[in-house]
Amino acid sequence: MQLDFSFFSWELVSNFLLKGLYFSLLLTLVATVGGVVLGTLLALMRLSGLRWLAWPATIYVNGMRSIPLVMVILWFFLLVPALIGRPIGAEWSAVITFVAFEAAYFSEIMRAGIQSVPRGQVLAGQALGMRYAQVMRLVVLPQAFRNMLPLLLTQTIILFQDTSLVYAIGAYDLLKGFEIAGKNFGRPIESYLAAAVVYFVLCYALSRLVKRLHQKIAIVR
Repeated sequence: MQLDFSFFSWELVSNFLLKGLYFSLLLTLVATVGGVVLGTLLALMRLSGLRWLAWPATIYVNGMRSIPLVMVILWFFLLVPALIGRPIGAEWSAVITFVAFEAAYFSEIMRAGIQSVPRGQVLAGQALGMRYAQVMRLVVLPQAFRNMLPLLLTQTIILFQDTSLVYAIGAYDLLKGFEIAGKNFGRPIESYLAAAVVYFVLCYALSRLVKRLHQKIAIVR
């Protein structure tokens, strides 16, 4: 077997890959923002000390973390339209699934970040007359985000890699773009190899940036 990558050109990139890359990056961004917001809420529920808040959050987080992501994607894509009586499309299914799924992982990161803030700062804020919500918003969460920023970004890189799983429901992501290009040019093996290289380069470059950020945060501390 002889590999031939001569088909790899700007025409391939512009016609097949840019649309998929745009969706993969957009899905990563939306899932990160939505996951962090929902994950922070879940973390606060688990740390609230109120059972009626902590138990549902704990069940949700542990449940999501125990199920393969591809299975959750298929559930949303196949079951949700059956429940609401109309299709929601592969792209929307992917967005909803990733936000709901990644929130469980971001929740654990945020919970660890909140617990890393010294208890004395919480007590100091309460001594100044701050309410619980004010202490969390003004004192604890800013420090927690700074402490957990490298982990949050690392999870985002993993999230970007996981976006390739939307291939299972036919969403047009970066991997789908490579697959279609491979079929059109009659070079499926080369296309998948090129996809692996692109994913590696992007994720490796981002991981190096996260490492440098982590070093800078360590120096600030």
